[in-house]
Amino acid sequence: MNKSLFLRIVERISNEVPYFQQRRDAAGRNMLSPLQKCTAVIRMLAYGQSGDTYDEYLRLGDSTARLYLANFSDAIILLFGDEYLRSPTAENLQRLLDVGEVRGFPGMIGSIDCMHWEWKNCPTAWKAPKVKFKVNNHTYRMAYYLTDGIYPNWSTFIKFIPLPQGPKAEKFAQKQESARKDVERAFGVLRSSRERHGYAQINTSEFELGESSRSSKVTSRESIQAGDMLGMRREVRDQEKHARLKADLMENIWQKFGDEDE
Repeated sequence: MNKSLFLRIVERISNEVPYFQQRRDAAGRNMLSPLQKCTAVIRMLAYGQSGDTYDEYLRLGDSTARLYLANFSDAIILLFGDEYLRSPTAENLQRLLDVGEVRGFPGMIGSIDCMHWEWKNCPTAWKAPKVKFKVNNHTYRMAYYLTDGIYPNWSTFIKFIPLPQGPKAEKFAQKQESARKDVERAFGVLRSSRERHGYAQINTSEFELGESSRSSKVTSRESIQAGDMLGMRREVRDQEKHARLKADLMENIWQKFGDEDE
């Protein structure tokens, strides 16, 4: 996490959440400052450290550190949830689709590795965004995520090829991993401000003149009925559609980038 973002979080929390404001103990001495509390919490989150790691030099016991962590999580949701923990708008989603299309992946809206869902909620509890995109002259109506190799062959997952055979598969594997890592950087998995901003600055100007040049578009979704959910579940788990989409994307990547190494 970059310094300016961390200090912004500390400032908001210290000003608006009484639990993190500095207090005095019974002897009149200052207790831990908001900066110390937030630093301890962030280090626990970033490095998976136990709560008593800071006991020696902060006099911060395990139970107290855990309370800070719980209250910090609640504070983040309270202060930043409406802006950063909401579902994407149609405009946000179209931006993701445009970036995916520039990278050679029409219909792609991110990397599943950034979502941090428990498997019991992933992806059956996820309401797939309603989109329409065309790749290799085939039309699809459900967005997908890039993934590593541990996920099932579902139509909403496009997996990495661990041992690509042939130039098309090798190019696909290279571009899939590159796009996936860029998404992870954008979500702060690799915490470098310069790298994170690089994803946001991908040039999508070719789509700004109108809809004609886009092959990926957000469409409106009607209210979902119980029968629709069953059909959507079958569509998500459709392995044949997964294989066809992956083959179409491989061909699209090759047509778009196949000659860049010559």
